[in-house]
Amino acid sequence: MKMHKQVSEALNWASSFLVDKGLEETAARIVMQYVLGTSYSGVIMHMYDELTADQSEKFVALIEEHAGGRPVQYCIGSEEFYGRTFIVDESVLIPRPETEELVLGTINRINNLFGEQQLKLADIGTGSGAIAISMKLECPTLAVVATDISESALETAKKNAQMLDATVDFRLGDLAAPLAGEKFDIVLSNPPYIAFDEAKEISSVVLGHEPHSALFAEEDGLILYRKLAEQLPVLMNKPGLIGLEIGYTQGTAVANFFKDSFPQAIVTVEKDINGKPRMVFCEIHE
Repeated sequence: MKMHKQVSEALNWASSFLVDKGLEETAARIVMQYVLGTSYSGVIMHMYDELTADQSEKFVALIEEHAGGRPVQYCIGSEEFYGRTFIVDESVLIPRPETEELVLGTINRINNLFGEQQLKLADIGTGSGAIAISMKLECPTLAVVATDISESALETAKKNAQMLDATVDFRLGDLAAPLAGEKFDIVLSNPPYIAFDEAKEISSVVLGHEPHSALFAEEDGLILYRKLAEQLPVLMNKPGLIGLEIGYTQGTAVANFFKDSFPQAIVTVEKDINGKPRMVFCEIHE
């Protein structure tokens, strides 16, 4: 196994090695942060420090594992989301930066729509728990429930809630079924939304490792939005807020589902930081 003395030397090797394999060189920095137990700025500050033999060996092993096709987040067992570190493994989808915008957009709307009252939020299809836990920690007075159809995903989400000291009520079941008989002020969801015939456009790293049940959906990726639009009217308080992450081609279709189910609501399609339609918000007024 190749050994490196300095942080900079190891990073240079890893960057070249990954680029040669057709992978992003940023993974080298992510792995180095993990090996050194530091932040991005910490890596920069220690660029000319010497690595121990153990650190060098661990770094090379993880880079080679990632080069073999495993997502770097699964290799190191974590991903950053909304300023916090979440445990991730093959049981859950790796949280994406776009989903942070769903959290931010929801927080911004809460103040305008509800004021100071005690609120109840549900996160449907929670996966790693990133949305539910972030919302609870950013808005501590929220009562948060999170559902998922995958038992193994819920186990990962529970570990994250424990690690981050967030009180979330996790429930096993399909979509809104575990919420039956209750009322909620806010419902969020980032459901599987990729059409099966789009699989050819997805990277082999994602297809080979991330759970397909969290990626793909029938009816051109729209079935779960349709079902949510059908299930949520009996669960929503007034005022109420629904926030959804969508595929960038799905804005009109998803918005129409919710306009049909909530004729009096204000339904908007919002763009992400890259200018792509990425969220649908449904504001239910009195």
